[in-house]
Amino acid sequence: MVGVLQAKDVTLTQLRESFGLVPELDDRFFREWQDHAPELDAEASMALEEVKADFLHLSRYDLLEPIVKMVVLSPILRLAGFYRDPFYVMAEKKVELLSEDGDLLVRGMVDLIVFHPKIWIVSVEAKRSYYSLEAAIPQALFYMLGHATEGQAVFGLVTNGREFQFLKLMKGQVSRYALSYTLSLNRDGDLVQVVRSLRRLAQRIIDGTF
Repeated sequence: MVGVLQAKDVTLTQLRESFGLVPELDDRFFREWQDHAPELDAEASMALEEVKADFLHLSRYDLLEPIVKMVVLSPILRLAGFYRDPFYVMAEKKVELLSEDGDLLVRGMVDLIVFHPKIWIVSVEAKRSYYSLEAAIPQALFYMLGHATEGQAVFGLVTNGREFQFLKLMKGQVSRYALSYTLSLNRDGDLVQVVRSLRRLAQRIIDGTF
């Protein structure tokens, strides 16, 4: 009998044991979020300062996912260019993934996906503002694994509105993933780095260099 697990409950241990997903420890595996990221102009930098000010003001009360998306994710994705051709945005996408041995089926709904017609680029999990990113990472990796093509990189971003972390997954005989260090809205320059990194990933997709 096949067991069924909701994606929101999946753990890194289950991803490893049931789907063969292992962490990649070589720093060279995931340089895309840092290397050659374009600088932002003054207008974009000012817009991010407004995003930061809005979030800090509103976060005096608990921010649920729809508010985090509206206040933080929406302007970041716009500034990164993900609302323009060749990218698209889809919300509430159903994903199912069967384990390698066929005894576990994981089901879930991804909150927001930015995708390219051939390659899924960013899987964004908007968590409550006080939640740790640790809760979002296994779920995002599950969604990425469900859309990955063997030998082709898939990238993700998890955020609780205040913190951000990039992910890379490469599906293969041994599927591997790696994480960036955590970027924080409270740390000078980190919000700018988030948009610079997203722009770099977008440009490489457009140029066909992935």
